[in-house]
Amino acid sequence: MKIVETALPGCIVLEPKVFGDARGFFYEVWNAERFGKTAGLPTRFVQSNISSSAYGVLRGLHYQWPNPQGKLVSVLEGEVYDVAVDIRQGSPHFGCWTAAILSADNKRQLWIPEGFAHGFAVLSERALFSYLCTAPYDADADAGIRWNDAKIAIDWPISTPQLSPKDATAPFLEQVSTERLPTYPA
Repeated sequence: MKIVETALPGCIVLEPKVFGDARGFFYEVWNAERFGKTAGLPTRFVQSNISSSAYGVLRGLHYQWPNPQGKLVSVLEGEVYDVAVDIRQGSPHFGCWTAAILSADNKRQLWIPEGFAHGFAVLSERALFSYLCTAPYDADADAGIRWNDAKIAIDWPISTPQLSPKDATAPFLEQVSTERLPTYPA
């Protein structure tokens, strides 16, 4: 496995070793011992989710606070532009973002630590998206940041995405009360 650092410390891209021939391919999606030792990832995930979305759908920017989730995400079918935003109060990278193209072809995974908001835009006709989460979904802790917050200035590859009503009306980062944002470790 190759580990690719991103502009945001803690967020990493994982590129698995893929073994293939004329019959198809094989690669390791998760191995607690190897991913924990090699990449420094948590070794316990408690929830696994799959979402399916059509071209132009943008989901996010989502997070949970309190009860944050770390997420190891990948694409099983199609291609997405995947984004993580550091929203931890006191972080030297507060409001900064990083992105990676994740696809069924490149088999890359993105690790989004607790305290980061996450979103993605679908670039293919359809995308099947996988999330491994370090904490269960908590509806009371569910929160979001507006996808097109000008102060964050994410360079999305889709200018007029399809959004859920929740995502279309999410607050801008500066509108979120401090009680609803994670804090940077001292």
